[in-house]
Amino acid sequence: MTTETFNRFGKSDLKIGVIGLGYVGLPLCLEMARAGLEVVGFEIDSGKVNAINEAKSHVVDVSDQELGEVLDTCRLQATCEMDRISECDAIAICVPTPLSKSHEPDISYILSASKLVSEGLREGQLIVLESTSYPGTTRDIVLPNLEKTGLEVGKDFFLCFSPERVDPGNKQWHIKNTPKVMGGITTDCLEVGLSVYGRFVDNLVPVSSTESAELVKILENMFRAVNIALVNEVALIADRLAVDIWEAVDAASTKPFGFMRFTPGPGFGGHCIPVDPHYLAWKMRGLNYRTRFVELASELNAEMPKFLVEKVRSSLESKGKTLEEANIMIIGVSYKKDVSDVRESPALQVIQELLSFDAKVEYHDPHVPELQLSESLSLSSVALTDEILSQSDAVVIVTDHSSLDYSRILNSSPILVDARNATRFLSRDDKSLGESWVVKS
Repeated sequence: MTTETFNRFGKSDLKIGVIGLGYVGLPLCLEMARAGLEVVGFEIDSGKVNAINEAKSHVVDVSDQELGEVLDTCRLQATCEMDRISECDAIAICVPTPLSKSHEPDISYILSASKLVSEGLREGQLIVLESTSYPGTTRDIVLPNLEKTGLEVGKDFFLCFSPERVDPGNKQWHIKNTPKVMGGITTDCLEVGLSVYGRFVDNLVPVSSTESAELVKILENMFRAVNIALVNEVALIADRLAVDIWEAVDAASTKPFGFMRFTPGPGFGGHCIPVDPHYLAWKMRGLNYRTRFVELASELNAEMPKFLVEKVRSSLESKGKTLEEANIMIIGVSYKKDVSDVRESPALQVIQELLSFDAKVEYHDPHVPELQLSESLSLSSVALTDEILSQSDAVVIVTDHSSLDYSRILNSSPILVDARNATRFLSRDDKSLGESWVVKS
C-alpha cells in the first residue's frame, strides 16, 4: 500500500457509506458525520429514509434533535439509491443477522449487502462488515463476492471486520468512547480500516485476522449468556431452598475480587445474547464439535418464562383462583428496560405461556404501543391506572422501565410477581409478603 493511499484514508476528506440504518447503522452515521466526514446512509425501507431525512429518528440512542443537528451540517443523507455505493470511499455493512426458525444463521442480509457492494466496487474502497456472524463469514462469504469483480483484496480494495458493540439505551458508552475491535483480511486492510475508524472512535483494538475479530464479538455475548443462565439456575435452586436469590446476589457482590454481578430475571432477550452464540454453535457443528455451554445456557434460559408463569399460577391458587380465565397484567414487554425493542423478549414467551392456559392477558409498556405476537394476534398497550391494576387478578413485572411508578404498582396490585426485583426496597402498604419473586399475594 502506498503512502498516498494511506494518507488519503487518514487525512483527506472522505465519503463514507453505511448500509443498514438500524440501531447500529444510524448511530454510526451520526458519529462519522460529527467527526467531519460526509456520510451516505443506505436503507431499503423508504419510510425510514424519508423519516431520517426529516430528522425523525426510529432508534432509541438517536434523538430527533441530534439527528436534526447533523442533518443541518449537510454531512448526512439517507437514501434508497443503492447504485450510489460506488461514490463512497469506505462502506460499513450494518445489516441484521437473525436466526432461522431452526436456530441456524440467516446471513441472507449479509449476502445481499455484499452483492450490492460488489456491483459498485471500485479501486481504493474500504469495506467493513460490522454485522455479527460466525468466524469465517468475512473471508468465506463477503470476500468471494467482492473478488468476482476481478479486483484484488489488500491491493485494489480493503476488507475488514469490526464487530458492533452497541448497547441500546446506554448513556455512558457509545460508539465514540467504546473500544472498537478490528481485524483485516490483510495487514494493509487492517491499516486502512484503523486509519478510517480512528477518525471517529477514541480507542481501536487491532487483532490479527477477521476470524479473530468475529470470535471476539461472539465470546462477549457467550460470556453474558452463560452467566445470565448461571444466575437464573441459582435462582431456581434458591426458590427450592426458600432463599431470597437477590439477597444472595447482593451479598456475593460485596466480594472485591473473583465475582462479577449478574442478576436473575425472566430470561435474556434482544438482538445479540439469545442469537449470537448460536452462530458459533452452528459453525462448530460443521467441525464436529458440540458447544455445550451454549446449548445449556439456552436450555436454562428457556425455563425462566415457565417458572415465572408457575409463580403466577401458584399465587392465584393460594387465593382460591385458577389461571384459566384469570386477568393478568404484564408490565413491560421489551427485552430490556427503557428501549422499545421486543426481539427475543422473554415477555413474549411469558404471554404465550399464559395464553396457553386460557388466561386473559393485557400489557402496559410506555415504549411499545403495539405488540404483534403472531400473524393473527396483536395486543395494544393499555393505560396503567389504579383501577386496571386492582381489577387484574395478578400483575407481573417482566421489564422494569425507569419511568414506571413501582410504588403505585405494588400497592394497587392484588397479586404482584416481580421478575426484576423492581419493588424490593419500596415501602409496602401490604405487609403479607411472599418470597422474593411473589412480592405480594
